[in-house]
Amino acid sequence: MKLIFKGIVQGVGFRPTIYRVAKELGLKGYVLNKGSEVEIVIDRDSDEFIAQVKKQLPSIAKITDVILEEDSRTFDDFCILHSTEGKRQSLIPVDIGICDECLSELFDPNNRRHHFPFTNCTVCGARFSLIKDVPYDRERTSMNKFSLCKACKKEYEDPLNRRYHAQTISCPSCGPMYKLYDKNQSDSGEKDAIKRFAEHIDSGKIGVIKSWGGMHICCKIDEMQRFREWYGRPQKSFAVMVKDIRTAEQYGEITDDERKLLLSNRRPVVLVRKKKAEQASPDLDTIGLYLPYTGLHYLLFSFLKTDALIMTSANVPGEPMMICNEEAFTLGADAYLLHDRDIPNRIDDSVLRLWKGNTFFLRKSRGFVPEPLDVSYDKRVLSVGAGENICGAISCGKKLYATQYIGNSKYYSTLEFLEESLQHLMKLTMKEEKIDAIVMDLHPGYDSRNVAQQFAKEFSAPLFEVQHHWAHAASLLIDNNIGESVVLALDGLGYGSDGTFWGGEVLVSNFEDFKRVGHLENIPLLGGDKATIDPRRLVFAIFSKFGKEKYFTGSEADILNKMLDKAPLSSSLGRVMDALSCYLDICTKRTYDGEPAMKLEKYLANGKAKHSFDVEVKNGIVGTTDLFRQLEEKVKKLITEKQRADISQSMIRSIIDNLTDIAIQHAESEGIKHIGLTGGVSYNLPITEMVEKRVEEEGLALAVHTTVPNGDGGISVGQNAIAGHKLSS
Repeated sequence: MKLIFKGIVQGVGFRPTIYRVAKELGLKGYVLNKGSEVEIVIDRDSDEFIAQVKKQLPSIAKITDVILEEDSRTFDDFCILHSTEGKRQSLIPVDIGICDECLSELFDPNNRRHHFPFTNCTVCGARFSLIKDVPYDRERTSMNKFSLCKACKKEYEDPLNRRYHAQTISCPSCGPMYKLYDKNQSDSGEKDAIKRFAEHIDSGKIGVIKSWGGMHICCKIDEMQRFREWYGRPQKSFAVMVKDIRTAEQYGEITDDERKLLLSNRRPVVLVRKKKAEQASPDLDTIGLYLPYTGLHYLLFSFLKTDALIMTSANVPGEPMMICNEEAFTLGADAYLLHDRDIPNRIDDSVLRLWKGNTFFLRKSRGFVPEPLDVSYDKRVLSVGAGENICGAISCGKKLYATQYIGNSKYYSTLEFLEESLQHLMKLTMKEEKIDAIVMDLHPGYDSRNVAQQFAKEFSAPLFEVQHHWAHAASLLIDNNIGESVVLALDGLGYGSDGTFWGGEVLVSNFEDFKRVGHLENIPLLGGDKATIDPRRLVFAIFSKFGKEKYFTGSEADILNKMLDKAPLSSSLGRVMDALSCYLDICTKRTYDGEPAMKLEKYLANGKAKHSFDVEVKNGIVGTTDLFRQLEEKVKKLITEKQRADISQSMIRSIIDNLTDIAIQHAESEGIKHIGLTGGVSYNLPITEMVEKRVEEEGLALAVHTTVPNGDGGISVGQNAIAGHKLSS
């Protein structure tokens, strides 16, 4: 009998498991890695064999399908045959944190891998970040330049050893090594490098660490203010790596589900309710925490006096995370802990928050990429996403693969990263790099379109434009495995099909088309993008309708008034939230993407809807500017934090209720059972709960994200699905 196992079956200890099970059952035959699947031939009935394989499956492995074929060949024993290339489409394992057995070895003074930071086995360690090609063998990874020593080779060749065919196996005798450098690039060697680096950090210095998929900048929390000044990020939140789960509980209020995720082998950054370390995320009620996931991290904390570190991606703001040792020195840190293993695939830490059993990915990367989504179409589609916080995506073989987090496409280096990541995904999943269609955002100013146009030319493939919020809606449909929904697409800005900028939309959506049935009132964006950076311009534009000047007077006001008629218009809820945050003096200047609206969240969470607002809804358009006039009547003087919270909750709830009511009306009239919620604003949990309450009151189901990012990181998935369905219809 021949069995074909499909799924995540490479580099995860799958073949050794097959070998052990076959030996236990006294079977004869072979196991063979064929690139994207594992072929097994056994000489007896397969039922018991399959049951035992599933029972003993390594934690990182995943079986998606088992195909049975007749095979009457006879064998003298059971053996493992050498890999062949086979089919190209492969489920590449993700980077997984160090396992308990390897961690035990790391701190065992009698083990030859004692204090060796690259300790790993078939069920843990770097995977996607170091894979260059498939089949997944050592020569196709960045470990290819490190020749196995005799001891490692013996483990590698022993089918009963947990490091059997562990492609990244190494030890202090034959593996990569860390060295400590100062800011002048002076190399002080590998001896006690990690311990000496820890001493630098404890003394208050800022350091750079090279990890698996990139580099981190780190310092102890006490140095936060100096770090912010040095790094030029006065307000943006930073992730905090803590020594263990007990330490995490000192910094955040952690639910059982959050604890489980923090301790999982995927080791994401999890946003939890903040208890201390206010400066890690100024004026937000959450803090991003994560636990050590590499041997290096555990060793570092074993030497440190502090139990928590600011640990953020090492990059020039807006550009991709650094992966080259030479490049890192341009940051001007005090100390550098760098290793000599190359990083073929840079991959940032994943960032997420949980809501009622759903996972909201703010950044989907390490630990989760490149796990595919199942789709119904078999077309090869390449999609490039939108403008900021982008990911790309490709589809083939009824699987959809999104790239790791890429970044802001206005930077040339980020565009290069996008192109390289898409090319790499194609290399891993397609034997023949053939593309049926390329998809890009409708916005004519997005630089990601340049990448799309290049690919279209290279593959002589048709080029599709997809409206931003329709792509959001389609990504939600894919995430929930539904074909149609009335979707609230709420975000900062997206180019609309009418030439204005959308962001507070009610769309009846499927994969073939969408209909805009409701939206927020348009407000002028004075100076275009400048209005997103300076929310005072939004407030000025709103109150100009009532003949009042806010924030700007004299010649400045005169100039802005002259700009009003030609200013681009936006129906964005994100911009309304920015204006409210500014008006209530919560945040009057944006220093990072989404800051004013994000700082409004804790007020929404703590407030009560005590104030009534009269919202005008006409022809599906929800009025917003008059709400600010009503707001001014309610806010006559400097107000308390509690009053700010109640006002914020009251006004935003009034808007959300009316938008949701439009969605509900159309769902009921068209026989649709789901109301969907997507876009960057849906990360705001109080707003999500406002929508949920209204939807449940009407007996409908709320569809939210759990696998695809809510924000622009999910746009490429929606783009891909729309084009894939169009080509298949």
